[in-house]
Order: sequence, then structure tokens, then C-alpha cells
Amino acid sequence: MNNFSSSQLIDRFGRKVDYLRISVTDRCDFRCLYCMAEEMTFLPRAQILTLEEIYTISQAFTELGVKKIRVTGGEPLVRKDVLTLLNKIGTNLALNELVLTTNGSHLVQMATALKKAKVKRINISLDTLNITKFKAITRTGDLQQVLAGIEKAKQVGFERIKINAVILKNRNHTEVCDLVQFAVDQAIDISFIEEMPLGIINHHNRAETYYSSDLIKKDLASHFSLIPSIEKTGGPANYYNVAATKTRVGFISPHSANFCHTCNRVRLTVEGRLLLCLGNEHSVDLKHVIRANPGDMNYLKQVIVEAMKIKPKQHEFNLNEHPVILRHMNTTGG
Repeated sequence: MNNFSSSQLIDRFGRKVDYLRISVTDRCDFRCLYCMAEEMTFLPRAQILTLEEIYTISQAFTELGVKKIRVTGGEPLVRKDVLTLLNKIGTNLALNELVLTTNGSHLVQMATALKKAKVKRINISLDTLNITKFKAITRTGDLQQVLAGIEKAKQVGFERIKINAVILKNRNHTEVCDLVQFAVDQAIDISFIEEMPLGIINHHNRAETYYSSDLIKKDLASHFSLIPSIEKTGGPANYYNVAATKTRVGFISPHSANFCHTCNRVRLTVEGRLLLCLGNEHSVDLKHVIRANPGDMNYLKQVIVEAMKIKPKQHEFNLNEHPVILRHMNTTGG
């Protein structure tokens, strides 16, 4: 079997993959209407990767040159013993960044431990500052609990804290200025995300609720001066600095400004699929690989390297068609 040096993950379009997003659970204590159905059937334990299997796969990726790992869910902090996994990944000296995406509901209890686990940055989902709308969007969430979690994360002192807001027309699009002002007041960052058509949902028509990044920028222009930034965080967002503040505003625009030509990331789903693109089903079953070949790190790395050959050129999202991607965002990893 081959010996591998670092920086092996190059796809057939010449893109270097150095960023892995890991979903550690499909479960969540919220039921956000754009993410999942109100009544969900979650995967049985036998079908999901163990924490040890996730760690083994993360090690393989870092040995192949991955420098950034983001842990996601579902809600990652509801996974039992997830801190054990984070502590192990955080000790990997080859890794530049261990980061986390969360809904914020467990940060009051867990922020300190996350910082000790060497989590550098945290993204927190927050689509509205209105209590009634927050309950409507999340179905089960508590806005005050999330706001307290943001405050706790600030006290702990992560390198950066960022809000992620999915904007839906006639749901929360009138709040974009309030959300940026909140970020400015808290001296944190914010990214606005165009909704991605993953999974079948019945609560709204995605074509009708679509609100583009350009419209958000237009709304913000009457209240804030946004200065284009060359800074990147390794993800798909294009950033602007809010003049005279410490806050950056990012725009993730899968529909209005396709970012696939710069894609440097792949995803490990909770059931062990290596997903090569968020908007396509090109994948490799790494759970089968490691369970059929226990302890064979070289073979695992060979499979990962070969998988780069099927990474597609771009996603093909179409808001006017029935979703061709039936998996919900909670199983994919946010």
C-alpha cells in the first residue's frame, strides 16, 4: 500500500481540499423549519459512526493535509461524550483549527469545556431576535437560552464568535439590520445564508421565501457602511467589514453567487458517508471501509484520496424544482 505525504487531497479540477466538516449526530433539540421536518425519525445508534470511528477518520484526513475541522450536527452538543471527541481532535498538532457550529442552546453549560478542548471559533445559529418568530422558526427553541449562550461564549474568550442567519422572505428578512446591529453591539461577526434546498419540507415554498444576498446588502446599505474584506475563514462566505466596528458581515450565496470554484471542503455525515458536495449525492461509505478493514489506516487514506476523483465541479440547486437531494440538513451537517 502507498505511503502518503501531506497535501494529497487534490480533486480533478485542481482544488485542494484542506477542510473537513464532521456531523457527529443527526439529532437536535430544535426543529428549525428550513432544516428538518417537525416530526423526524432519527438514525438508530448502530447506523451512526462511533466517536472512536470519527476520530480515526479525522486522523486520516489530517495526515492527508486537512488543516481545519468543523464539528456540526444536528446539534453537536447533544451527542453524548462529544467533549471527549473534541479533546482528542484538539490535541492533533497537524490541525490549525478546530471549530464548531451550534444552535447555542448548550453553551451556558459547555462553553468553558469547549475552550479547554481547543475549539478556536464558534458559529451560532440565530435567525431572529424576536421571541415569537424564534419559536416559530425553531419550533422548540428558547431565544433567551441562546442569547445567554452567546454571552457565555464571549466571556470564555473564543478567538471569534459568529452568528449564522438563514434569511427567508416574509419570515425574517426585515430583521437583517437588527441582526447586524446586535452583532456590532456584541463585537461579534455575522453571516447571512441563502436557504439551501435540502430535504422535503412542507412549512414553506422555498422559491417564494428566497431572499438573495444582494437584497440583504441593499437593505443594510441604508444603515451601515460595508467595506469589502479580503479576509477568508476557509469557508464559502464573502466578508465585509462594518465601518468603525469590529464586526464582519459575511454572505453565503449558493444561488446568487456560486462559490464552487473555490471549494476546499468535504463532509463526513453522521452515518459515515464522505460527502464530496453539499448539493450532490457523490459520496463514499467510509463507515464500511473502517468496519471492514479495522486498523488499516493506509487503506482508509487510499480510499479518501481516490474519492477526490468523484468530487463534482459544482452544485445544481434549483429552488423551482422538487428537491433532488432528499437528505435533510441535520443529517448532512450544518
